[in-house]
Amino acid sequence: MIFITLGKWKQAPKKEMIDQATKRLEELEKQGIKMRVHWTLGRYDVVAFTEAPTEKDAMKALLSFQNLVDTETMVAVPRKEAIKLL
Repeated sequence: MIFITLGKWKQAPKKEMIDQATKRLEELEKQGIKMRVHWTLGRYDVVAFTEAPTEKDAMKALLSFQNLVDTETMVAVPRKEAIKLL
């Protein structure tokens, strides 16, 4: 499953915070959860694309960042799969 998360820093990012988040991303990768994170300009500070087996796995992964960012997450359905639903 694919999830898109929009995030806003809870406080100005510091090197220690980024190091902590990087370590967590590496741990998640070992568990089979892939997160691609992009810093953005505008209303949100971060956009993350997460691939996880289930909603529960994605939620658990995202909750581990709750001290760093406020998030809004959406389930993403690939275009070809969505078209089949019509």
